Amino acid sequence: MKLSDFDYQLPDELIAHYPAANRSGSRMLCLDRNSGAVSHHVFSDIVSMLQAEDLLVFNDTRVLPARLHGQKATGGKVEVLIERLLSEHEALAQVRASKSPGPGMQLILEASDNDAGLTVEVLGRQGEFFHLRFPADAPAVDLLDRYGHMPLPPYIDRPDEQADQSRYQTVYGRNPGAVAAPTAGLHFDDPLLDAIKQRGVDMAFVTLHVGSGTFQPVRSENVLEHRMHSEWIDVPASVCGQIAACRARGGRVIAVGTTSVRSLESAALKAGGDIDVERTINPYQGDTDIFIYPGYQFQVVDAMITNFHLPKSTLMMLISAFASREKVMAAYAEAISQRYRFFSYGDAMFIR
Repeated sequence: MKLSDFDYQLPDELIAHYPAANRSGSRMLCLDRNSGAVSHHVFSDIVSMLQAEDLLVFNDTRVLPARLHGQKATGGKVEVLIERLLSEHEALAQVRASKSPGPGMQLILEASDNDAGLTVEVLGRQGEFFHLRFPADAPAVDLLDRYGHMPLPPYIDRPDEQADQSRYQTVYGRNPGAVAAPTAGLHFDDPLLDAIKQRGVDMAFVTLHVGSGTFQPVRSENVLEHRMHSEWIDVPASVCGQIAACRARGGRVIAVGTTSVRSLESAALKAGGDIDVERTINPYQGDTDIFIYPGYQFQVVDAMITNFHLPKSTLMMLISAFASREKVMAAYAEAISQRYRFFSYGDAMFIR
């Protein structure tokens, strides 16, 4: 399997640098994964495509304002991107500096004429990340809310703005820990969620704290040589029960976003091996480095809502595993010809 099999050419002007005016007003391409048929919609049309027997599974992670700028106590500019919270006062982070900071060094971040800023201590290294300690006078989450910037993806070529504080979050996000948004969920607003509830559709929530590795390029032409990044997930027992009930009533398990897909499929594989004949899963909490590419047999997910993904990315491989590479590439060609907006702040797909 070659990396170039998942490549496509995207005009720069189709990269969405800002969200749509209204969350549910984004466009949505619907792909039938059996026939390959494509149709075009507004995202709010999703309500009419759902059945009362269905189960929507959302990722309720909340994006941390994880990017910080400043300098070392000895001088020299630094940029910090929090990768994972380890405890109330410690975190792993990427640190960019002309010279890597050593253990015991202090970083003075987001200081200004009116504010002394945030001082964090470098405790050492854990692999590719720096181990940082935040001041003990407040939880790191609160300090990031005060000083941090939203970690917009590298292809959004602009500084973060005040509006990104809310628009680069889902309306239902409640568990802080991600450094990138679960972007399929950005299309849901409260009126749309209410309309889905009124239709009788059940909703479940898992957690996957999206890491910066989601933007890590695949560097090997041989896809199978790629080493997948690790992310923390929580699939609670209540969700497993909702999946079992959905199966019993003949509904579909519809994952909102590839992060929900990875959570559910990871739980199926990690928590108990093969799924039983009822296609139920066991709860799981912990890390996952699941890599889904063509040939993978999906055990939980029947349909998915997703955005348009970067060429040659692991997410292109995931949706190609779900709907076949040929159908996905044809759908992407159609989306480009119809001038859909791509990537995190872009339009959506419903693959069913």
